[in-house]
Amino acid sequence: MTTSHTSGFELDRPGSVIAAVPAVLGFVPEMSLVLVTVDRGDLGCVLRIDLSDDMTDQIAHLAGVAAAARPDGAIAVIVDEHGAGCHPCNDDYRDVAAQLGEELDAWGIDLLGAHVVDRVAAGGRWHCADGCGRGGVIEDPSASPLALAAVLDGRRLYTRRADLQAVIAADPVRSAALADELAACGTSDMSDADACAAISEARAAAAHVADGGTLADEVAARLGRALRDIRVRDTLFALAVGEDADRAEALWVSLARVLPGPWRVEALVLVAFSAYARGDGPLAGVSLDAALRIDPVHRMASMLDQALQSGMRPERIRELAVTGYRLAEQLGVRLPPRRTGRRRAG
Repeated sequence: MTTSHTSGFELDRPGSVIAAVPAVLGFVPEMSLVLVTVDRGDLGCVLRIDLSDDMTDQIAHLAGVAAAARPDGAIAVIVDEHGAGCHPCNDDYRDVAAQLGEELDAWGIDLLGAHVVDRVAAGGRWHCADGCGRGGVIEDPSASPLALAAVLDGRRLYTRRADLQAVIAADPVRSAALADELAACGTSDMSDADACAAISEARAAAAHVADGGTLADEVAARLGRALRDIRVRDTLFALAVGEDADRAEALWVSLARVLPGPWRVEALVLVAFSAYARGDGPLAGVSLDAALRIDPVHRMASMLDQALQSGMRPERIRELAVTGYRLAEQLGVRLPPRRTGRRRAG
């Protein structure tokens, strides 16, 4: 789930609403059911699921997630490159819209409209899923007010979701090599001195990566092992709101690409927290998806995923970083001061 609160957005213009979707999701959806929630006349949360033959369970889950934000209504957008001119397909999507309407109604949410679009791009065409006869052309997504706001905020927009996922894509060759390196590190508990040393090494590695350097296998392995220590990982959450936040996120992304299995989960959680804290819901979402595929019951990944899906604002998530500063004080570690201004997304 991603959120965008835009006062005065023209929700009665489907071509405009559909054009705004990529700016909120962070990528251009394909073969998707997108749900745009509406709260007191403003654009609220935007959710997406893949199209499939049987969407019953997915639609029920989608409605339940949307209900967590307690919106007044919602608009559905079905993205199917064959949908604009396919009458049999439209029968299927009429059923999808009807089922979605029933599920939302059970939560007290009105389905204000359901539209089928062939592509979310300038010149793409949409029509009503229920056969109302309305239709039109999609406005240029790059000229959407929300797209312009995203660019001004420094957030990168991706052409496809796969491009966003590529940011944290695993390197199987290095992961295999590091699996042996990590096995050699052992699994003994870290002392306070070891934890302090690991935090200092993480900060030094972050500066190295931010300057274009590559992590040596032995450094990546030591950091991967250290992140499995809850004190170390939770202390490092504080870097997401500090003056070294951008450097730290670059390190977490690098580790997420090279660490194997359970060690990768902790790096992905740090990527997700850092992205979430600066308002980049799309990157946080794909990072949490990847983490939960590895460990479906990971406590912190599940908590962040629930917060993201419920529409919790980034400023609330940033409050978790206070715990990191508290742990650092207990360990006797000095962290960079908190930034006074809001981090730019991107």
